[in-house]
Amino acid sequence: MHSFAQSPNDPGFVQDPYPFYDRLRAAGDLAYWPDYDLICATSHRAVHALLRDRRFGREIPAELARPVPEHLRPFYRIEDHSMLELEAPRHTRLRGLVLRAFTSRRIAALGPEIAALAHRLIDDMPQGDVDLLTAFCQPIPVIVIARLLGVPDDMAPQLLRWSNDMVALYQARRSRAIEDAAASAAAEFAAFLEDYIAQRRNSPRDDLLSQLIAAEEAGERLSTDELIATCVLLLNAGHEATVHTLGNGIKALLETGTMITTDTAAPITEEIMRFDPPLHLFTRYAYEDADLYGHVFRRGDKVALMLGAAGRDPQVYAEPHRFDPTREARPHLAFGGGAHFCVGAPLARLELVTALPILFDRLPGLELAEPPRYADLYHFHGLERLMVRR
Repeated sequence: MHSFAQSPNDPGFVQDPYPFYDRLRAAGDLAYWPDYDLICATSHRAVHALLRDRRFGREIPAELARPVPEHLRPFYRIEDHSMLELEAPRHTRLRGLVLRAFTSRRIAALGPEIAALAHRLIDDMPQGDVDLLTAFCQPIPVIVIARLLGVPDDMAPQLLRWSNDMVALYQARRSRAIEDAAASAAAEFAAFLEDYIAQRRNSPRDDLLSQLIAAEEAGERLSTDELIATCVLLLNAGHEATVHTLGNGIKALLETGTMITTDTAAPITEEIMRFDPPLHLFTRYAYEDADLYGHVFRRGDKVALMLGAAGRDPQVYAEPHRFDPTREARPHLAFGGGAHFCVGAPLARLELVTALPILFDRLPGLELAEPPRYADLYHFHGLERLMVRR
């Protein structure tokens, strides 16, 4: 297996990681990334297979678990109940309960609200150059999740701060200061949600939180800790990914001169997620010995699934480095796959196909005011800001 060194914080890599992915993929389905001390699945076929292989999962094998540092306990009190980090049978139970509340009908009903919100945000934009990341891309997913949970719109900025501080813990630039901020945000967020859940238990409303409280399967319901973790997951995962996808997508559309309409929004959205996805690396643990692509994984081995590399695999996508909304539809892996396929994918797609055509219809002369730059967020991939001229 070939080894390829590359700092995930290197400015050149941050701005364009795809040449590095090409080098990894050219060496085979698997390659070693010493900076992370991880074996990486780089081809579309390998990432696709490992996402669905039940011999691999998100939950760390019990014998490898290490005590949580005291300063991070508030963060892991939430993380330990997050279905994103669990496997069957607990993951199956939690996901089933969440899907009973997070129904396709409830999501589809949000379409008019998302459209109205997009129009309002455009109406509120100042004259002159504007940062679409803060004026448009960030507010939409945060406000939508807040409304879903029954939280007032004016709480959205606080939710965003908590989310940003918590999600930073997954980034390559992680430091003790980032860890402390994540733990503090987790404690504050959990305290807020615990009080809010108590209110909803006593006085249910027509919101997702009340539905999550009421959801029942085989006589079981979500505990308060599970409710808190689920609400945090819906905000953090939904906000982080959708903000980056909106920003990356607008960048690609403006740089290529691609117009988007209601009729073309669906295929263009899928091409955006293939071409420049918001999450580039997702990990799995081996639960048993497995011989794959010429390498024997042992129980406890950790493997990185390179979602960003899979979307540019020339074996699956012709001219993969070209943004082409008209290309033949091929499944991308931006939402993951298998048991952990993103539960919020329908909502993310709805936000994108609704908001992007409205933006380009309302602002037909939209152009970049400065070259967009990506932020040092790896293994996420999103912009620092998105300055445009109306």
